[in-house]
Amino acid sequence: MKFLFYRLFLFSTFLIFGVSYSSAQVIDSFRIHGGIKITIDKPENFSSKKKTIVTFFALPNGSTTEQTMGKRIKEGDDWHYDIQHIKAQTAFIRKQLRKKNFVVIYLENYFRSWPLWKQNHPEFPTLIPHLVDSLTALVSTKNTSIYLNGHSGGGSFIFGYLKGVKEIPGIVKRISFLDSDYGYDNTYYFKFKDWLQRVKGSALNVFAYNDSVALYNGKRFVSDTGGTWYRSHLFLNDLQKDFSFSKKADDSMIVFKSIGRHIQFYFKTNPDRKIFHTQQVEYNGFIHSVLSGTRYDSKKYRYYSSRAYDDLIE
Repeated sequence: MKFLFYRLFLFSTFLIFGVSYSSAQVIDSFRIHGGIKITIDKPENFSSKKKTIVTFFALPNGSTTEQTMGKRIKEGDDWHYDIQHIKAQTAFIRKQLRKKNFVVIYLENYFRSWPLWKQNHPEFPTLIPHLVDSLTALVSTKNTSIYLNGHSGGGSFIFGYLKGVKEIPGIVKRISFLDSDYGYDNTYYFKFKDWLQRVKGSALNVFAYNDSVALYNGKRFVSDTGGTWYRSHLFLNDLQKDFSFSKKADDSMIVFKSIGRHIQFYFKTNPDRKIFHTQQVEYNGFIHSVLSGTRYDSKKYRYYSSRAYDDLIE
């Protein structure tokens, strides 16, 4: 433990620490040097004897941790509290994974933007992997897996992590981009390929909608090559050189799954040129990013359908 805190202090200095409790979870929140707010959501029945999944959820641009967690809103509340509900989706996941410790670590920064934070911290390839390692050690048990996850600009945190590691370590078992792989280019591909082929139980999930045609106030707001629709197809095209995929399509969704289902891409079509950026999370997206390809895939929920966690919103 002394070594753990020594590592944390090498990276940063604690500024604020707080603990709150509810009937189902224990939440620790603190800030570290560099303007990063860490919030750790542990199950109340956390046990050192159980396998542990540590999911790092990098926040989307413009949202606070409290807004990302979500709540049941009333008149006058900020609409951001009702668009992700990661806390309630976490509660749903824990009901499925009863034999495991499912821990979520929320990652926020004072810019409320991971791309902007990285621009102001050029040492991020060193900082981000150290942060992930140190926080994992805080909640790890004998058998621990890391899931990297994020929405919107949160994907930039994941790419920052990839930039800083020579290879994706075996403890990382799942990487999910919830409409957040804006930063993908083929310089990252070798690390993904190596990880998917080398690490048993590795899983990759990518969610995107056709933002290339979406309109805001009557105008397009992403370039032909800047949105997740383009970047996700670029990512998929690279993967198809080394992995075999099946394709299933209907009026709303195009789904690509690799043999064995450890790689899955979900493309939301957009004939009416709408914005579906947050709906991909709200409509059970976080749940599916964790459970897809497992024995719990689409059980008691459906991706991009009514909220399966609605009764769990506090």
